[in-house]
Amino acid sequence: MADQDDGYRQVPPEDREKAKRFFDAAAAKAGAAQYDYAIEMYLAGLNLDPEAVDAHRALRDVSLKRKASGGKGLGMFEKMKIKSSKDDKQNMLNAEKLLAFDPGVCSYMADLMTSAVKAGCYDTALWIGPVLLVANRDSPKPDIKYYFVLRDNYKALQRWRLAAEALQYAVAMRPEDLDLAKELKDLSVRVTMDEGAYEEADFRKSMRDKEGQQKLLEEDKDIRTVDAMARQIAEAEKELQADPHEPGKLIKLVELLQKTDTLEHENRAIELLEEAYKRTNQYRWRLMMHRITLRQLERTERALRPAPGDQQALAEYTAFRKEKAEKELEIFTEASEAYPTDQSLRFEMARRLRELQRFDEAIPVLQSVRNDPKYRIDATVLLGMSFLDAQFADEAADTFAHLAEEYQVRGDPKSLEIYYWWGRSLEAKNPPDVAAALKCYSQVFQWNAAFRDVQARIRKLRNPTAT
Repeated sequence: MADQDDGYRQVPPEDREKAKRFFDAAAAKAGAAQYDYAIEMYLAGLNLDPEAVDAHRALRDVSLKRKASGGKGLGMFEKMKIKSSKDDKQNMLNAEKLLAFDPGVCSYMADLMTSAVKAGCYDTALWIGPVLLVANRDSPKPDIKYYFVLRDNYKALQRWRLAAEALQYAVAMRPEDLDLAKELKDLSVRVTMDEGAYEEADFRKSMRDKEGQQKLLEEDKDIRTVDAMARQIAEAEKELQADPHEPGKLIKLVELLQKTDTLEHENRAIELLEEAYKRTNQYRWRLMMHRITLRQLERTERALRPAPGDQQALAEYTAFRKEKAEKELEIFTEASEAYPTDQSLRFEMARRLRELQRFDEAIPVLQSVRNDPKYRIDATVLLGMSFLDAQFADEAADTFAHLAEEYQVRGDPKSLEIYYWWGRSLEAKNPPDVAAALKCYSQVFQWNAAFRDVQARIRKLRNPTAT
């Protein structure tokens, strides 16, 4: 068993005994198909005994069964409540909770492994590593960064053969990268030289030789590399600690954290900005915090975009888009109250109101925003569409007629939208103005025959009895 000085997390026997009670309860709940409850019980037990690999395996088995039975992942706002902690073990459990509710997400596996290594939960890291490797390898679009995560964590554990295996996949994705090829060669040499029993799956067995392990750690310093971004973040953290109230240093660190595009670093940036806002009451810090949240929402929407024909995924995607629009509306409403003259915020607020079908609220906002020359055309298009959605077809048609006269460019994306929705408004009038609608659609068709459903609408209006 590794000594505490090696960084390996020792779990007291009494904690293992307490954890076992949670694991037994979790197994019983899982047997009754009460998967959500079982997940919480396993996590509670792992909080006491984070190196119980059998429990990690059992939790993943429950997670996969839950997914197969139609269980959904955590909602975006539930995910956002799971914030990064200064405690590495807690970060590991946070990642495992996210993974339990969405077992196919490689980023959660990567966060789990990295936090496990930092927390000294080496057996846990060695368990999740192969899971991440297979998941990324078998993905339709493998991401090279996860092979780097595996490489770095295995190197931290002195598992040279496993690190080399992960790096081989990275080299296969970037065969022209000479630096990667050289690194793989160096790792292969290290594998050959390795004399320890480092291919065993249990660190309690393989890390007994503290003196030999320390020697390998010292030798590894020569080949261990530090990611450039991580180094910049660490330097920016030190600069901010030296002068914690300097805005420029906070902004620098926040920007670096955002560039990683990882939930852990983004949530750290949010925490820093929230602290700055509470300290200074300057809304700009809160707005920066909101912009990170908006980026996270956009990224999640892209990830949830369903494949054609996947009805379950489509339902989840639709539900998320509504959640996303509501959160974005909350953000832009608050921001527009803080900056009432910033029409960009009011325009975005109106877009979300329309998306949520709150047309009566969207219309007056758009009427105000369109007085700003910068948003004149875009806001008026949305205004006309909102009139139409709210069943004010006459007002919509008049809005687009005036806009078509005002906007003199022809054949560009904006004119296509104007004439198309003008036609839709004319078609929706009571009675429909078919001739005028056809004229609008015909103009769109002449500019771009593939625009929306314009061909089908022309055929339908010209041959109303055709099947």
